[in-house]
Amino acid sequence: MSDIKIERVFPFGSREINYELYYQDRKTLGIKVYPDCKVRVTAPKNTSDDQLLKKLKEKAPWIIKQQNEFLSYHPLTPPRQYVNGETHLYLGRRYKLKVEPSNNNEVKLYGGRLVVFKKDNYTVESLLNQWYRQKAKHIFQETLINVLPLFHHYQINEPELHIKNMPTRWGSCTPHGKVILNPELIKAPKGSIEYVIIHELCHLVHHNHTKVFYALQEKMMPDWKKWKERLEFILNS
Repeated sequence: MSDIKIERVFPFGSREINYELYYQDRKTLGIKVYPDCKVRVTAPKNTSDDQLLKKLKEKAPWIIKQQNEFLSYHPLTPPRQYVNGETHLYLGRRYKLKVEPSNNNEVKLYGGRLVVFKKDNYTVESLLNQWYRQKAKHIFQETLINVLPLFHHYQINEPELHIKNMPTRWGSCTPHGKVILNPELIKAPKGSIEYVIIHELCHLVHHNHTKVFYALQEKMMPDWKKWKERLEFILNS
């Protein structure tokens, strides 16, 4: 790819599409939208501005749709201070944080509270993140096993499940059948966790966000839109 990057803005209705333009020795013009919502346009060296604008106008609805799709997966939970009385999410419910000095490190849920027992040389944030990650590993795996039989006609083997912090995604999958989930997803309701896992399993059948992909997702989880909306509302509120 050319090392020369040109940054441009394309107005479309009430929105502006910022994109990076590269010129290459190629025959066709390509447009890609990335998980961080950046748009990259790769064009043949002899492409005129009129040809470029025509293609951008044609693809603008698709670009915006892709950006909105990626944005729905962006974890936007407000920054936490990890102090007494602060609320923290777990499986779609909010719990008040209570910090207790202790000789042992432990995190417990009881009485509507998320109680962190900690030694002096440990931080609440590190203990809580470790607890979230442990819960995520167990519940994500359990959910995966529960929904996998839905895909038995598609000859999908049980994928490897990995937990990984991803600043701009709730989940992803690889062509080799690995499903990667963000530990932050453990803060969402179980239905939303199931939705994200089903979404990624559908990608093992259809690798793009095409009509057949959404038809399969609808078949596997008819109420997926409800759980997607709850995921967005709870974790962004």
